[in-house]
Amino acid sequence: MAFFKKKPAGAPARPKSTAREWADSLLFAVVVASIFRWSAAEAYVIPSPSMEGTLLVGEYLVVSKLHYGPITPQTPLQVPLTHQTDPLFHLKSYSDLIQLPTYRFPGFSEIKRNDVVVFHVPFEAQYPADLRDNYIKRCVAVAGDQFELRNGQLWVNGQAAPEQGTLEHKYFIQTTENNDDVQRDFHDHGVVDYHLTADDQLIFDNEGKPALQNDARYGPGYEVDCTPATAAFFKNQPYVRGVVAVVEPAGQPAPWGPALFPDNPDYPATEVAPATPGLRHWNQDNYGPLAVPRKGQTVALTPQNAAAYYKLILRYEHNEGITLKAVGNDLTVLQNGKPLTSYTFQQNYYFMMGDNRHNSLDSRFWGFVPEDHVVGKAVLVWLSVDPYADFLHKIRWSRLFHSIS
Repeated sequence: MAFFKKKPAGAPARPKSTAREWADSLLFAVVVASIFRWSAAEAYVIPSPSMEGTLLVGEYLVVSKLHYGPITPQTPLQVPLTHQTDPLFHLKSYSDLIQLPTYRFPGFSEIKRNDVVVFHVPFEAQYPADLRDNYIKRCVAVAGDQFELRNGQLWVNGQAAPEQGTLEHKYFIQTTENNDDVQRDFHDHGVVDYHLTADDQLIFDNEGKPALQNDARYGPGYEVDCTPATAAFFKNQPYVRGVVAVVEPAGQPAPWGPALFPDNPDYPATEVAPATPGLRHWNQDNYGPLAVPRKGQTVALTPQNAAAYYKLILRYEHNEGITLKAVGNDLTVLQNGKPLTSYTFQQNYYFMMGDNRHNSLDSRFWGFVPEDHVVGKAVLVWLSVDPYADFLHKIRWSRLFHSIS
């Protein structure tokens, strides 16, 4: 009779070391955070005044990926939870050796007119599309719309569009005074200079007070970006002689900076797509009309619209052999050296503008935003920190958990 001896039980597994447990926990946390950040929501901070007065510098936002649907990564070889560089050594944190086609999962909302949208800015050709800088602007025209600005008023599909959010415009405050009342009132009404350069809202003197400017048209005073309500407040102050809304006249291109899109088809101007300044004479207050391309729409390509559509066909829709031929102000889109007479768009496009209408680098400068560059919808301000307030007044308590519209 045969007997089989039962094999002795194996030795108990060696318990994990404390370091191993911490490493496993950290890895799990990074994976969960990466999946949540990609699929559901992400936090952003407002670094510039381009969306004032709807969003203020120093505000921390929740951006929903669920509204429009998360989009699959184009650049998979990337250090988790980084963007272009690592936070410690600021070294490149990705490799573009592998580039994948993108797919957007279904969301519960389409991109709507007047949504406040976070997107990858399209003109940074030096990065893959999903690693370009994140911008936040208001969508003023969706795919299929035709829009224009007339003396600062937005018109969409032939109708005046109601203002959304809290818009700021440029005003000149006429005064000869520079005193503590002026400084206090500017601060209390959010009229501040965030970058301390001559290109921004105010110039400060050696004592840190707003410095008077002597404008050839309006005399001494201050050129500021503020809301109409703030302009009305200053108009009633005893030290103010008048408040003038600064509007760039129709047919007169802006006297500063590059030509606007599509006179400058590829911001910043390159030898591939030379700028054609003066062709349309558009400016920040009088712009358009311009049609926003829609997926499946077929357009005839003409010298009049070649500058507006060439970059979309070449760079955003990844067609081969696309060039732009310029003869004077006449532009022609070529494919493999032959004129391209029509084109059918492969995705939707959008036109984005900042609520601070005269202090925003937006679609008026660099053109349409492709749908595959859209990150998500800004839905909530969860923290608001005033970078120029003293310690006791750093937190803007009234702005906490403020919904974005």
